[in-house]
Amino acid sequence: MTQTLNSTESLSYDRNDWKKGYLSQPNEYDYWIDDIEGEIPPELEGTLYRNGPGLLEINGQAIRHPFDGDGMISAIRFTQGRAHYCNRFVRTQGYIEEQKAGKILYRGVFGTQKPGGWLANFLDLRIKNIANTQVIYWAGKLLALWEAAQPYRLDPNTLETIGIDDLDGILKPGDAFAAHVRIDPNCGGQPCLVNFSIKPMLSTTITIYEISTAGKLLRKHAHSVPGFAFIHDFAITPNYCIFFQNPVKFNPIPFVLGLSGAGESINFESGKPTKIIVIPRNFDRKTGGVKVFETPSGFVFHHGNAYEEENQIIIDSICYESLPQVRPNEDYRETDFTLLDPGELWRFSLNLTSGTVERNRIESRCCEFPTLHPNFVGRPYRYLYLGAAHSPEGNAPLQAILKVDLNSNQRQLWSAAPKGFVSEPVFVPRPNAIAEDDGWLLTVVYDSQYHRSDIVILDGRDLTQGALARLHLKHHIPYGLHGSFVKA
Repeated sequence: MTQTLNSTESLSYDRNDWKKGYLSQPNEYDYWIDDIEGEIPPELEGTLYRNGPGLLEINGQAIRHPFDGDGMISAIRFTQGRAHYCNRFVRTQGYIEEQKAGKILYRGVFGTQKPGGWLANFLDLRIKNIANTQVIYWAGKLLALWEAAQPYRLDPNTLETIGIDDLDGILKPGDAFAAHVRIDPNCGGQPCLVNFSIKPMLSTTITIYEISTAGKLLRKHAHSVPGFAFIHDFAITPNYCIFFQNPVKFNPIPFVLGLSGAGESINFESGKPTKIIVIPRNFDRKTGGVKVFETPSGFVFHHGNAYEEENQIIIDSICYESLPQVRPNEDYRETDFTLLDPGELWRFSLNLTSGTVERNRIESRCCEFPTLHPNFVGRPYRYLYLGAAHSPEGNAPLQAILKVDLNSNQRQLWSAAPKGFVSEPVFVPRPNAIAEDDGWLLTVVYDSQYHRSDIVILDGRDLTQGALARLHLKHHIPYGLHGSFVKA
């Protein structure tokens, strides 16, 4: 299908269909999924956990940006060829208070304001932990993550909220724990969790944590970098953590005065370079100190993977030409995709000897939410899977799953267009598989025709054969952010 951006008739989607996926889901469910097309692979055993904003309004008062919505966890459990669904809201302190009051009590980072105008928001700098971005299971704990605060611990079976968790003392009061953890498959023979937090001010402090499978702190070190940093994700190799410091500036005055949200006070600076900060994971090794590289400006939310190759670090990332400005009084549901820059897959090659950066575009199709086989995190790899637009050109909602073969440069695409809108894919290796792509891709697809969501299972080896199974839920799940799979 060839898309002409000036003709709405040729678009692969209808914007009115797309925006219905941002309706709140106030209900909590618990049931076996009986409406299934195809067959669930019998070897698929475990739980797909998903996180994202479930409430986008409070008693009729609209949340100004979806990233400000209260976190809702979904659990899809696969066992013996069957699947069970349940969901629960994370009972954060702010969620409980606002549900009891029946109104918005906290300002959102991305633009949500309390009712009452600027005076009601003046000098109110409290942060509401919404626990809405990622959910992971580590060291016997199920954790809902939001990058500006500590995790909330949940019961892995019932999803009931246990409470704020400091990771057995690893996190101190006021510490944050980012939502984009990386699991290194081999830290001295065992996997380990690598994560970070940032404290952005005139200079930004990046703190890196490495935690064992038993929940013990292996390493922690902090580094200060000049300037304000808006960092959502990072990448790892066996020896390094890599951060992209996007060229943005933050003017806190409108936020402090109650005139706008913090996100609305961030502006992209197109004339300045993107800085790539490379921090050694273990300073006992002869890896040198922190290195900073510069590359032409762009904005990166998510990284696919990184690895070391001789004297180079290779990083594959989703890059935008600029950061769209979050503007007051604009309705995100009325987004005109054709006016925005698409996210594209780029490869950055950092030469550790010369300090130079080479960048090449791998995929021009609009794409986001990259994922790969978990055993290849931080290592040379071949296959990357992404949420993608149906059309190969222009910006559009994610309606397809794209497989990129980085060795042969071949592509495979599975599309849910015109009525379906996909979420982040999660790759689950087949038990005892040898090939890197031998596994399943799990994704949540919003079906606008029936206003419900489907759990779609694809064969990671061949997306062109279509869905192995589509599990039709009895309701919709609002567009989510990230998720993870936990083996049975």
